[in-house]
Amino acid sequence: MFVLNGAGVLNVGAMSVPYPLYAILGTALWGPFATGVVASSNSLVAAGPMITKINFSKKSLVIASMGQALLAFIIQLCLLLVLFLYYRVTPSPAILMLPLLIVPLMLLTLGLGFVLSILNGVVRDVANVLPLLVTFLLFLTQVLYAKPMTGVLATLSRYNVLYYLVSVPRDLVLFGTSSFFKGFFLSSVVAFFVFLLFLAVFHLTETRVAERV
Repeated sequence: MFVLNGAGVLNVGAMSVPYPLYAILGTALWGPFATGVVASSNSLVAAGPMITKINFSKKSLVIASMGQALLAFIIQLCLLLVLFLYYRVTPSPAILMLPLLIVPLMLLTLGLGFVLSILNGVVRDVANVLPLLVTFLLFLTQVLYAKPMTGVLATLSRYNVLYYLVSVPRDLVLFGTSSFFKGFFLSSVVAFFVFLLFLAVFHLTETRVAERV
């Protein structure tokens, strides 16, 4: 909180849209990542008895865990639509593109989920530390407040893949445009390669990890 105050990022009154809309849309877009990473990291451990008795692709467990994240996302979107009506704010037509806009974020989440599920199978403390790390990333990613113009957080957000994957869809829904399309494109490429890399890692190690779960 000291860092946030020092960076001057708590002035929510300067926003051109009602703050609840800004914050809830941000958390709705953040939700698939936060819920998905935690749920997928526990997917192998939670299914330990089934893994030892049935021979099947362990990738399906990680992928299925994303269903919980998507369900929470849909519920938050319904709440968001109610808030748009309450504040009499018309969302941009880009809201219809949200399912497509969150694909890079979902790929990044799945990629991290693959490697974290392996790590959690080997080192069980990962499941305890991960929720705290995700909460810390929530504040570093400017989900609940606008990006500061200067300071440490402004510099960090420039290289934060999650910032672009969350802020650009939010900007498009609220304002119909964004200043960070290049960052979103590059972040989407990074998300795609993270997904492919850790999918390959998971494929090569899932049998050995399953023996230790």
